[in-house]
Amino acid sequence: MSKIVQIQHQQQQAECTTNSQPSIPLISKPKEKWPFWYGGFGGGVACLFTHPLDLAKVRLQTAPIPKPTLFQMALSIWKHDGILGVYSGLSAGLLRQATYSLTRFGVYEYLKENYVPSDKQSSMAYLLPISMISGGVGGIVGNPSDIVNIRMQNDTGLPLDKRRNYNHAINGVTRIIKEEGVSSLFRGLGTNLVRGVLMTSSQVVTYDISKNLLIKNLQMDKDSKLTFFSASLIAGLVATTICSPADVLKTRIMNSSGSGEGVLKILAHAFKNEGPSFMFRGWVPSFVRLGPNTIITFLVVEQLREYRVGL
Repeated sequence: MSKIVQIQHQQQQAECTTNSQPSIPLISKPKEKWPFWYGGFGGGVACLFTHPLDLAKVRLQTAPIPKPTLFQMALSIWKHDGILGVYSGLSAGLLRQATYSLTRFGVYEYLKENYVPSDKQSSMAYLLPISMISGGVGGIVGNPSDIVNIRMQNDTGLPLDKRRNYNHAINGVTRIIKEEGVSSLFRGLGTNLVRGVLMTSSQVVTYDISKNLLIKNLQMDKDSKLTFFSASLIAGLVATTICSPADVLKTRIMNSSGSGEGVLKILAHAFKNEGPSFMFRGWVPSFVRLGPNTIITFLVVEQLREYRVGL
């Protein structure tokens, strides 16, 4: 009997020794840090497909009254400029993606990875402020290329004596500096900053939140292209509507050649001659362009993440 008691006592001592050993802490897996250039590359790929739509949007926003339809504008571009005309200013469009889009997406992902807690990756309270910062920085960096992009796209729609005839995007930047001064590269910066903030906050935040809701509420596959497509489509709709007023005003300011017209004067002139609806001129072509652009951009980014390109 005493032997049995001794054995039980030894077992209890062994259990106490085991339980008293310090537990090995779990090593949490660090958050993935994606390359800075993912968003810019995705935007560049999207630009190759959607540039003709962007061209029609710019032409519509600067077209005189009566306002042509999207079909009429597309037919006019095809008729007067030919098949190559629909890609007028492509080099400037690609330069814009390599500056504006690369910066805003890169800064957003950097801030999200480093300053947003893992359990708050789809929280509006965290994502909205960092997206606004990212959009503002992107607007500053991309302003020169944005000016050249708009001017090159609108050039063939102008009378011959008013065309700028930039050979390519870099030629456009250097000629603006030479003919109008360095400060002209930042013409319309205030409006472009507002648009950059609105675009980034409405586009990337809507995408992240929509993707999370689709996965949690509709049980969609987190790695499915259908999930990415649906979330980016929603993001494109929201971004087009929110950004339309700033986009129209930005286009008109940047298309002018230092005539001395300020933002308020351009705004007052537009309200007087066209009414408040001018702020949504070209909404349909804007969405026709921005919708596919947003979808392609995010699909490319998700594929880069899936194959861990650059890591």
